[in-house]
Amino acid sequence: MSKTDFHMHTVFCDGKNTPEEMVRAAIEKGMAAVGISGHSHTWFDESYCMAKEKLPAYRAELTRLKSVYADRIRVLCGIEQDFYSETPAVGYDYVIGSVHYFRLGDEYFAVDEGNENHRRAAEKYFGGDLYALAEEYYRTVGLLPEKTGCDFVGHFDVLTKYYDADPELDVTHSRYRAAWQRAADRLIEAGLPFEMNTGAISRGVKKDPYPSEEILSYLGQKGASVIFSSDAHAAANIMFAFDRLQSLAEKYGLNVVEI
Repeated sequence: MSKTDFHMHTVFCDGKNTPEEMVRAAIEKGMAAVGISGHSHTWFDESYCMAKEKLPAYRAELTRLKSVYADRIRVLCGIEQDFYSETPAVGYDYVIGSVHYFRLGDEYFAVDEGNENHRRAAEKYFGGDLYALAEEYYRTVGLLPEKTGCDFVGHFDVLTKYYDADPELDVTHSRYRAAWQRAADRLIEAGLPFEMNTGAISRGVKKDPYPSEEILSYLGQKGASVIFSSDAHAAANIMFAFDRLQSLAEKYGLNVVEI
């Protein structure tokens, strides 16, 4: 099983622990490598992301930790680059490409902060057609390589975050399935791994990881690669449920890679 985890957040954005606390927790878990990946700055919503003025301090702290812990663990400085971030993703060891918003007209609607945002956006811009909204989301996800220069794709189907309690649309519907398949095909063609992400499980929101098993099955058939990720916002959740990810990867014949 992979003993690395490259998607996690700290007090530099919306996490609970410092980078050093996350690194020390990773060492205690016997990990070979750990990557911190602060949320890139999004000017239209600064409630969760790293402030632009803190980016140099963030990179400097990760550089310090690389040196301090070099004999115990490999430390990487990453960035989770949102599709709509205007701050270039330069000066990092790796980039996670993620879509956290629908940009419709001059408005930004959060994808993963509750399904009410989906309903409001669909009513205003798509005549209430939630499948059209999903198509727009996956169209945007498919453009991540060109827009962010990412090394792997973050939480591919994150718009289903609250579907366990509030199933916003039928994920077996032909339009929904066609939308994610188009995006997946573009990303596979670009050679990008998809992260298998347990963040919503550790926070008690979902029962299953991203992507869904249907999507994982498709990725396996297409020969896609995956990377395990906890999306941890606290030290206790590093490598959360990676044994489950390993079982799913084996079930669907997925190639597990690391940075």
